[in-house]
Amino acid sequence: MKSTVETLSPTRVRLAIEVPFDELAPNLNKAYREIGAQVVIPGFRKGKVPTQVIDQRVGRGAVLQEAVDEAIPQQIFAAVQEHDVKLLGRPEVDIQEFADGQPLKFTAEVDVRPEVELPDLTTIAVEVDPIAIDDSEIESQVDALRQRFATLKTVERAAQNGDFVQIDLSATVDEEEVEGGQASNISHEVGSGQLLPGLDETLVGLSAGDETTFTTQLVGGDHAGKDADVKVVVRTVKEKELPELDDEFAGLASEFDTLEELRGNLRERLTRVKKVEQLYAARDKALTEIVKVAAVPAPEGVVRDEVNQRKQSMSEELERVGASLAEYLEAEEKTEEQVDTELAEAATEGVKIQLVLDALADKNEIQVTDDEFGQEIVHRAQRAGMAPQAYYDRLVQAGLAGSVYGDVRRGKALTVILENVIMKDTDGSVLSLDELRSTEPGHEGHLHA
Repeated sequence: MKSTVETLSPTRVRLAIEVPFDELAPNLNKAYREIGAQVVIPGFRKGKVPTQVIDQRVGRGAVLQEAVDEAIPQQIFAAVQEHDVKLLGRPEVDIQEFADGQPLKFTAEVDVRPEVELPDLTTIAVEVDPIAIDDSEIESQVDALRQRFATLKTVERAAQNGDFVQIDLSATVDEEEVEGGQASNISHEVGSGQLLPGLDETLVGLSAGDETTFTTQLVGGDHAGKDADVKVVVRTVKEKELPELDDEFAGLASEFDTLEELRGNLRERLTRVKKVEQLYAARDKALTEIVKVAAVPAPEGVVRDEVNQRKQSMSEELERVGASLAEYLEAEEKTEEQVDTELAEAATEGVKIQLVLDALADKNEIQVTDDEFGQEIVHRAQRAGMAPQAYYDRLVQAGLAGSVYGDVRRGKALTVILENVIMKDTDGSVLSLDELRSTEPGHEGHLHA
């Protein structure tokens, strides 16, 4: 195999590769074996079909194509290693010449990792807003606690927003019962919007024993998209009774004896949360500044693939909630071109950040231990509701285990940034990563970008 490399831009090269026909022999032999194991030809057992018979029945061209399809990635990999090309993304292949018995000549344009000149991190300074906690935020948390310890009391009046009702529902379309459209003794909070569209508005003003019918559009089942008449019967109406806001409530809702102690603890907790948010804001500003100073170019092919992936994820998420891209665009008052531009900008910035973190990891010779990798797999598996081994096996099958390794390595590189850049709030107080570590027990201090 002979190959040359031509630099097209700081982030893209073109490999020109020529493979003598005799070097394709292993690929041809494998192609014959695999085709022979698949075809059924009378008089021959699978896997025992002579090559000349395969040429006659299947065609020599099909064998050559399968051999070339397997050979091209192998030859690209060999050329990448020969020229020490730091490959990113997927190659774009263009076969120049190939005929039976003749050399295979092709080109492959690939995105490559650009050279990143990192600034001295100790010269990077960022400033964020100071932590501010309003008394209303504490009272909001106290109120949330009261809501958790509220009791329900049956009332002899019409339902209002915030009440809980026990109801029966029965749906029909064109006077025929909808399969699965009946439910009895459902507990529902009026105004929560958790059940059918139009139900909450119907319930307001109804008392125990009342019944009525309203129309709503079904979103699932055989009648999805059709209007259904839903009969609702109210069994009971209950209102929330909140506990008195006193020391007794503090003892009920927490380990504290007084309401003052409870409020103090809530303030401490909220302060810790805001410190984390403050450091994350400093992290984001530091990354943006480093990318700017380093003038990192973004590989176009990698950005394009990232945009396509993000757009696909957006469409899938919209489908899961029963919406379409067109409906989303209408609700957001945007055009698809505007969304594409926003995705491209976000993807470009994300790719640049990854390149900076990878360069920093290389410079500091950052490694990922088996324990660190295993802990990340466990965390991701828990979030996905899967067993760690099953989650890891799925990653391997999808070829994504390497990306998890890369994420952990970049997280460690990000820690280096936060340990070296100058972070302050506008009041002049210095921020440090130690604050984050102290607020997240058991956390190793590695942050994902």
